[in-house]
Amino acid sequence: MIPRSPVWPVWLRFSNLCKLHSVQTVGNAVPYEVQRLQSWEEFLYLITDSPYHNWAFRGQRDASLPLFSALSRYLITYRISPRVWADQEERILRIFKRKAIHFLDHAPARDDDFQWLALMQDHGAPTRLLDFTWSPYVAAFFALHNATDEAAIWACNAVEIAKVKAVKIGRQTIQPAKMHPEQTGNFRKFFLPGAIPFVWMGEPYAMNRRLIAQSGTFVVPGVLNKPIEDILQNYPNPRNTLIKFLLPVDKIRDKGMRELYRMNITQATLFPDLDGLARSLAFELEFHWAYDPRKV
Repeated sequence: MIPRSPVWPVWLRFSNLCKLHSVQTVGNAVPYEVQRLQSWEEFLYLITDSPYHNWAFRGQRDASLPLFSALSRYLITYRISPRVWADQEERILRIFKRKAIHFLDHAPARDDDFQWLALMQDHGAPTRLLDFTWSPYVAAFFALHNATDEAAIWACNAVEIAKVKAVKIGRQTIQPAKMHPEQTGNFRKFFLPGAIPFVWMGEPYAMNRRLIAQSGTFVVPGVLNKPIEDILQNYPNPRNTLIKFLLPVDKIRDKGMRELYRMNITQATLFPDLDGLARSLAFELEFHWAYDPRKV
């Protein structure tokens, strides 16, 4: 048995772990691991005292979807010309800044684009930010609660991304650590033009209630025409940077959702407002303390 030592890459340690349980490695040509889980218990085993304790997670109800932001999906779906993507992204940011101030008690600084984008994301605007969470349980909830076929949880190694000092993309060498959107002017310089395929991960300085409740963070791509997994394949160690777990709904959802409910991980707690409370009532149709609504 391979010892669980920090010197071993995460993907290799997980491959060894899979021999002890029935997690399936899915055959594929992608430069990251894809694992199909077979039960809720395997998910718990995977995340308990595991090499993924400092990774960030994203739950997706549809496992077939690539890691595109809502902004990318909108621009591609509705065939917006790539020549105006930067102009259109800047336009909706400007509109939001000018009009949202009427609904805010404390507005971000006018030039704090990242803070404004996080606020837009929180309220449903299409942005280039992808929601991740430091909690695998929260990610499992978002993967399972509306899933009907096969869901997915993506895991991203923030440490591996952060330690990258330079990445060579073709003939170009970039330095992601110096391009973070928290610094004034960096969003417009490095992200808005959509010319540099890199990834940054983090949160704005001021976190809103939903971001706090969800233990949230963001993955921010430098380009909009490539999903996160395609960008990260050019990083030095892609197999230790990204992994995808597949969750068959028929094997995992019922028990998983009930256990998450018992942990008080619901729409009402993840979205601590009236909208979240209202959305949480959907799962209440599947639950009753005195009987199983599916079996009566």
